[in-house]
Amino acid sequence: MASFANPFAGNVPRKMTKEELIQAIRLNIAGELEAIFVYDAHVQATDDPLAKKVIADIRDEEKAHVGELITLLRILDPEEAEHFAEGEGEVKEMLEQLNITPKPHFKNNSVKD
Repeated sequence: MASFANPFAGNVPRKMTKEELIQAIRLNIAGELEAIFVYDAHVQATDDPLAKKVIADIRDEEKAHVGELITLLRILDPEEAEHFAEGEGEVKEMLEQLNITPKPHFKNNSVKD
Protein backbone atom coordinates (compact mmCIF):
# COMPACT_ATOMS: atom_id res chain seq x y z
CA MET A 1 0.00 0.00 0.00
CA ALA A 2 1.00 3.59 -0.40
CA SER A 3 3.14 5.33 2.20
CA PHE A 4 2.28 9.00 2.46
CA ALA A 5 4.36 9.79 5.56
CA ASN A 6 7.35 10.91 3.49
CA PRO A 7 6.34 12.96 0.42
CA PHE A 8 9.78 12.32 -1.12
CA ALA A 9 9.77 8.53 -0.69
CA GLY A 10 9.12 7.93 -4.39
CA ASN A 11 11.78 10.32 -5.63
CA VAL A 12 14.90 8.85 -7.17
CA PRO A 13 18.05 10.86 -6.38
CA ARG A 14 19.52 10.26 -9.85
CA LYS A 15 18.53 9.05 -13.29
CA MET A 16 17.98 5.30 -13.43
CA THR A 17 19.93 2.98 -15.65
CA LYS A 18 17.94 1.00 -18.19
CA GLU A 19 18.19 -2.08 -15.97
CA GLU A 20 16.92 -0.12 -12.97
CA LEU A 21 14.07 1.28 -15.06
CA ILE A 22 13.09 -2.25 -16.09
CA GLN A 23 13.07 -3.30 -12.43
CA ALA A 24 11.01 -0.21 -11.53
CA ILE A 25 8.46 -1.07 -14.21
CA ARG A 26 8.17 -4.61 -12.82
CA LEU A 27 7.51 -3.08 -9.41
CA ASN A 28 4.92 -0.75 -10.96
CA ILE A 29 3.18 -3.77 -12.50
CA ALA A 30 3.11 -5.47 -9.11
CA GLY A 31 1.59 -2.32 -7.59
CA GLU A 32 -1.10 -2.16 -10.25
CA LEU A 33 -1.92 -5.86 -9.72
CA GLU A 34 -2.20 -5.25 -5.99
CA ALA A 35 -4.55 -2.32 -6.62
CA ILE A 36 -6.70 -4.52 -8.90
CA PHE A 37 -6.90 -7.13 -6.13
CA VAL A 38 -7.91 -4.55 -3.50
CA TYR A 39 -10.48 -2.80 -5.71
CA ASP A 40 -11.99 -6.13 -6.74
CA ALA A 41 -12.25 -7.19 -3.09
CA HIS A 42 -14.10 -3.94 -2.37
CA VAL A 43 -16.50 -4.52 -5.27
CA GLN A 44 -17.24 -7.99 -3.93
CA ALA A 45 -17.65 -6.71 -0.37
CA THR A 46 -20.49 -4.24 -1.03
CA ASP A 47 -24.02 -4.35 -2.32
CA ASP A 48 -24.13 -0.60 -2.98
CA PRO A 49 -24.66 -0.33 -6.76
CA LEU A 50 -22.98 3.08 -7.14
CA ALA A 51 -19.94 2.04 -5.11
CA LYS A 52 -19.69 -1.19 -7.12
CA LYS A 53 -19.84 0.71 -10.41
CA VAL A 54 -17.30 3.39 -9.45
CA ILE A 55 -14.82 1.00 -7.84
CA ALA A 56 -15.12 -1.51 -10.70
CA ASP A 57 -14.41 1.28 -13.17
CA ILE A 58 -11.30 2.29 -11.22
CA ARG A 59 -10.24 -1.39 -11.05
CA ASP A 60 -10.59 -1.69 -14.81
CA GLU A 61 -8.44 1.43 -15.32
CA GLU A 62 -5.72 -0.31 -13.29
CA LYS A 63 -5.98 -3.27 -15.67
CA ALA A 64 -5.31 -0.89 -18.57
CA HIS A 65 -2.28 0.41 -16.69
CA VAL A 66 -0.95 -3.15 -16.44
CA GLY A 67 -1.30 -3.46 -20.20
CA GLU A 68 0.56 -0.19 -20.74
CA LEU A 69 3.38 -1.18 -18.41
CA ILE A 70 3.74 -4.67 -19.88
CA THR A 71 3.88 -3.16 -23.36
CA LEU A 72 6.60 -0.77 -22.20
CA LEU A 73 8.48 -3.64 -20.55
CA ARG A 74 8.32 -5.68 -23.77
CA ILE A 75 9.83 -2.76 -25.68
CA LEU A 76 12.57 -2.02 -23.14
CA ASP A 77 13.47 -5.68 -22.60
CA PRO A 78 13.00 -7.71 -25.80
CA GLU A 79 14.46 -10.81 -24.12
CA GLU A 80 11.70 -10.68 -21.52
CA ALA A 81 9.18 -10.24 -24.34
CA GLU A 82 10.46 -13.52 -25.79
CA HIS A 83 9.75 -15.23 -22.47
CA PHE A 84 6.23 -13.78 -22.44
CA ALA A 85 5.65 -15.10 -25.96
CA GLU A 86 7.01 -18.51 -24.98
CA GLY A 87 4.58 -18.68 -22.05
CA GLU A 88 1.69 -17.61 -24.26
CA GLY A 89 2.60 -20.34 -26.73
CA GLU A 90 2.67 -22.97 -23.97
CA VAL A 91 -0.83 -22.02 -22.83
CA LYS A 92 -2.10 -22.16 -26.42
CA GLU A 93 -0.63 -25.67 -26.76
CA MET A 94 -2.41 -26.73 -23.57
CA LEU A 95 -5.67 -25.30 -24.88
CA GLU A 96 -5.27 -27.38 -28.04
CA GLN A 97 -4.45 -30.52 -26.03
CA LEU A 98 -7.58 -30.02 -23.95
CA ASN A 99 -9.69 -29.15 -26.98
CA ILE A 100 -10.60 -25.79 -25.48
CA THR A 101 -11.41 -22.87 -27.73
CA PRO A 102 -11.23 -19.60 -25.80
CA LYS A 103 -13.89 -16.99 -26.39
CA PRO A 104 -12.77 -14.50 -29.03
CA HIS A 105 -11.76 -11.53 -26.91
CA PHE A 106 -8.53 -10.55 -28.55
CA LYS A 107 -8.21 -7.19 -30.27
CA ASN A 108 -4.93 -6.32 -31.99
CA ASN A 109 -3.23 -9.23 -30.20
CA SER A 110 -4.06 -7.86 -26.76
CA VAL A 111 -6.52 -9.26 -24.24
CA LYS A 112 -9.70 -7.25 -23.86
CA ASP A 113 -12.48 -8.21 -21.41
